Amino acid sequence: MSTATPAPAPAEGLFPPGSATRRVIGDPAALIGGISALFLQALHPRAMAGVEQHSSFPSDFWPRLQRTAGYVTTLAFADRATAEQAAARVRAIHRHVRGTDPVTGLPYAADDPDLLRWVHVSEVSSFASAVRRLGLIDAAEEDRFLAEQVRAGTLLGATDLPADRAAVEAYFAAVRPELVASPVACRAAARLIIAPLPWRLALTPARPVWTAVAAVAVGLLPDWAKQLYGIPRLPGSDAATTAGLATLRAALLTFRRATGRPTPPR
Repeated sequence: MSTATPAPAPAEGLFPPGSATRRVIGDPAALIGGISALFLQALHPRAMAGVEQHSSFPSDFWPRLQRTAGYVTTLAFADRATAEQAAARVRAIHRHVRGTDPVTGLPYAADDPDLLRWVHVSEVSSFASAVRRLGLIDAAEEDRFLAEQVRAGTLLGATDLPADRAAVEAYFAAVRPELVASPVACRAAARLIIAPLPWRLALTPARPVWTAVAAVAVGLLPDWAKQLYGIPRLPGSDAATTAGLATLRAALLTFRRATGRPTPPR
């Protein structure tokens, strides 16, 4: 009989092993979906006003992306206490982000449940859409992912969150009259397409790689969002986006293996 002290059981997370959340967020395709979500989120004037007025998007571009990706993965894979602490920090920041949107003239607040709903739905639907586009999940698992992600949105104060694909589509249809490719949105999209690379990467392949990432991210946008941006629907564009997404995913998996980075637990 062993007298060794048994190892403590792993702390329970918001999303347990085997959950759709771990399957989706743990896949590299979701990262490209997350970039697509930024293009989509920029179409909401009041949501974008907070970013424009309360952050330095060009100079803080990469740290901001890293913080966002870190928050998403923390909620997906960390224990419950760590996830809740991360959400509490974001809520504290949101309390100070408020002002007047220059596009609509309306007030905004980052902790407004309506704006939190927009950010949440555009984000999680973009993650799921990218992963499903490659056949890595089916429709039922996409619905499970959206239902699970209601927990994540609720942590930040969002309410009335859609929990399946049909509800997501109904939400987008309802909110569409508020969306516009304003000058603020177009500036944000341009920053995403021509991201400010650190000087040490200026002579590396980083620029064409990011250009490919941005092109695929734009291609993943819903048709109505492309129309708002004035992006024409070209023959073969959907197939090119899918092929580009598959190539980027394969490259990210290769990079993960080459650098010895652990695969996220499923």
